[in-house]
Order: sequence, then structure tokens, then C-alpha cells
Amino acid sequence: MPAPLLLSVRNVHAGYGDLTVLRGLSLEVRAGEFVALVGPNGAGKSTLMKALAGLLPLASGEIALDGERIDGLPPWAIAARGLTLIPEGRRLFGPLSVRENLELGAFLPAPRARREETLRTILRLFPILQDKHGAPARVLSGGEQQMLALARGLMARPRLLCLDDPFLGLARSVTDRFCQAVHAITSEGITILAAGQHVRRLLRLATRAYLLEAGQVALSGPGPALLEDRRLQQTLLELGTAAR
Repeated sequence: MPAPLLLSVRNVHAGYGDLTVLRGLSLEVRAGEFVALVGPNGAGKSTLMKALAGLLPLASGEIALDGERIDGLPPWAIAARGLTLIPEGRRLFGPLSVRENLELGAFLPAPRARREETLRTILRLFPILQDKHGAPARVLSGGEQQMLALARGLMARPRLLCLDDPFLGLARSVTDRFCQAVHAITSEGITILAAGQHVRRLLRLATRAYLLEAGQVALSGPGPALLEDRRLQQTLLELGTAAR
């Protein structure tokens, strides 16, 4: 029996001004999955993430979280319903300490009420943050800052965690540690939707995956199976080293 449907995207069109990026895109994410979005630059991955989080209005189509439509809601209301986006670029508060950055992740009333409980769980998942909890975020390495951005997103106690290009700029050894952290998060029952150009990394983690091309779904299926698909292999060649 399949897991309950958590996210439903139906025939979504969206873009920027006169530029249409998403062209009738449809996909779904079920509870407990790690779903990957892969594809070349301009395929619509980041645009979809912004639309899901309420940062970009739809021209048409529907987005539903746990059966309730969220398109048209402001970002804070979508976050309150359990969808958290960790955007590309980390966007930490550099002068603030690791702990203060984490606490800011629990800004909504329900997560704030359980902040200390969540913080204990996160520091268990990310022991490096425990060791540096008093240090300013700006002195952390790139990999540590990415861990902090991920952990801050978890402070909101999301049901669906959306990651936009989580491996961007990370060394291979750091990426390995990040993958271990993602495995630990999914074992806690959090559903993840991750987009990026590091195709092999994402597909090896993914329960299911979608290949986006020109704002539409070109392929879908189990992550490891998509790695063997000729169409996706062509995409890998086009992406070059970013796909590794």
C-alpha cells in the first residue's frame, strides 16, 4: 500500500514577468520519501521550489499539501502548514551564533513551543554544531554552514523539507557527510524534496526522481533506475562535472 500523498503539484504554470518557466508541470511526493528534481539550468527546478514556498505566484495550476491547497498563500502560512524551503546560498546570519541561527528557525508559534526539544534532536544529528554552538556562523566552513542551514530548516519541524541545490560548492568529503545527515533526517520521518544539478548524488539518495526539461517532467521513476536511462545519461553529459 503506497504511503499517503503529501504534496501534489498539478498543471502548474509559473515564471517571471513575460518569461514562462514552468509549463504545465505536475508531480507528487508521498510521505516519507526522498524525491529528487534533476535537470539542466533553466529547467525550472528553483522556480518550482520558489512556487512551493509561496515566493513566486502561479499563473495557473494547483499546489496542495496534505490535501489542502497552498498556492496563493503567503510564505509564512505555507511554512506554518509544514513546508520549509532551504534556498540555494544558505542565507545564514553571519554575526549571530550557531545556536542563535538555529533558534531563528523556530520562529512560528508551534515550533517555538517545542524549540528546546527540537534543538536537542538536531544537535544529536549534527554533533559538529554542538561543538560550535557559540561560534558566529560566519566563521564556519562552507560545509558546516550548509549543515547549519539544513539544521535551521529542521527547527521549523517541517513535514516537507525542500532543498534547493544542497551540494552546491561542497567538497566531496563534505558532501559525503551531508548525505549521511540527510539519511538521518529521513530516518526521523521527514519527507524531503531536493533539487540540483548534482544528478548522481541526488539519484543515489532518492526514493523517486523527476527529470525536468523546459519546465516539464521529462522522466520519472526510482532514483537509481533513472541513472540507467539513456535520456538522463545524455543530460549527465550536458551537465558535465556538476552531475558528479
